[in-house]
Amino acid sequence: MNFPKELKYTKDHEWIKIEGNVAIVGITDFAQKELGDIVYVDINSQGQEVKQHAVFGTVEAVKTVSDLFSPITGKVLEVNPHLQNEPEAVNSDPYGKGWMVKISISNQSEIADLLSAEAYSELIGA
Repeated sequence: MNFPKELKYTKDHEWIKIEGNVAIVGITDFAQKELGDIVYVDINSQGQEVKQHAVFGTVEAVKTVSDLFSPITGKVLEVNPHLQNEPEAVNSDPYGKGWMVKISISNQSEIADLLSAEAYSELIGA
């Protein structure tokens, strides 16, 4: 499994890439494999403030629906427009074309609560 070292991770299986005061968020390679074929991504929180650990959307796979949890507090600036027509990008490229949202970072100190690639790998037993 792939866990890029430059990213941070959550216990809820989201990844976060920090670019200045903006965080790009998606689900991990482990999460997409556990879910199976993703058929729909439902994120209607654009423009809204989300709290750390709060649900910002859902992802639907063939057999299940799973909540998406925000790794940080901030405003949802953008939802990946490609996921509307290409939800399978979450499976094929979870750290690239399969990103979910961009969130403005309201509280930089929350970043310290996130997991490193090594800690996340240990968490899932990889």
